[in-house]
Amino acid sequence: MSAAAGERAAGGKLRIGFVAGESSGDQLGAALIDALRARVPQLECFGVAGPRMIAAGCEAWANAEELAVMGLAEVLRHLPRLLRLRRRLVARFVAARPQIFVGIDAPEFNLGLAVRLKARGICTVQYVSPQVWAWRQGRVRTIGRACDLVLCLLPFETSFYESHGVRAVFVCHPLADQIALDPDRGAARRALQIPEDAQVIAILPGSRVSEVARLGADFAGAAAWIAAQRPAVQFISPMATRAVREVFERQSAGVLRIRLTDGGAREALAACNVALVASGTATLETLLSKRPMVVAYRLSAATVFVARRLALVKSPYMALPNLLAGRPLVPEFFQDEVTPEALGSALLRELDDPARTATLVAEFRRMHVELRTSAAERAANAILECAGIRA
Repeated sequence: MSAAAGERAAGGKLRIGFVAGESSGDQLGAALIDALRARVPQLECFGVAGPRMIAAGCEAWANAEELAVMGLAEVLRHLPRLLRLRRRLVARFVAARPQIFVGIDAPEFNLGLAVRLKARGICTVQYVSPQVWAWRQGRVRTIGRACDLVLCLLPFETSFYESHGVRAVFVCHPLADQIALDPDRGAARRALQIPEDAQVIAILPGSRVSEVARLGADFAGAAAWIAAQRPAVQFISPMATRAVREVFERQSAGVLRIRLTDGGAREALAACNVALVASGTATLETLLSKRPMVVAYRLSAATVFVARRLALVKSPYMALPNLLAGRPLVPEFFQDEVTPEALGSALLRELDDPARTATLVAEFRRMHVELRTSAAERAANAILECAGIRA
């Protein structure tokens, strides 16, 4: 138990500092705040938050989208701004004296913050393990120094931490609780005014502007390639943010068949036959929606050069379905493999293979059941227990 956490007796006020990275972190944080408040009604929370966390009652000192960077080179380019933000947050958190600090995703930012707060007696938690088991495994030592607890969303992650003496708990994934085991495709299509017999491809080029900048043109090109061969195929592309939409609108300007929506990823995934998805949380949403998918992943050339030169990558897969299955369950394309024709051909193979779709649906449902265990409640319980707080 940290000294700060020990200051709180049962029935008193609980103060928690949060730093959530981008949209997915905001979603996790909002569910966690609700679960914590159910246990400790007198909850105060503050820090870096997105709109969902703000709606859940978190005071926002900065917006979660400020941390929406990825890859070694990308972080380096934004480093001066991020370091200034982290210095300001350290000062504010130290002054506010939360009993607990929870960093949600964004490990490159949050671990450096957590180590400073832990040194000041604040209980520190990292919610969402970085993919340390897949690449840059040496980071586990930094995580152990920075965090009292790591909350893992995937079942195979805890054994890696245990082997390195770092306290970690598998809490399952909140998305598995939020998405129905058997999504209603008919209802989703009616809501989106899509005919029941239409062939629909959902296109999700990413939630970060930098991600869409690297993938969006090829995703739009894949749609154009398919449309030239299958004029009846429809395309729907839910946009994570206004900034993302602006980028993808420019990239897809010549592809008139792509219907853009503001948000609504789950509805689009429930309605589609197959999805083209940027590697990340969206691949898990697609799995939970029981849809076949083609996954693409592209980083800056500098990031890839460093990763390959230093042999930092340890996993043969990047797509979450493949990581969970331990085998190439869905096609994934990386760097130069990402071309309109390659993506388009893979999508048509998925679209034209109903037997494979049935097999995938059964496998995805099995995975969904494994991940579906009141994740936000489990995370809240683990945080309070780690901090020695009775609720």
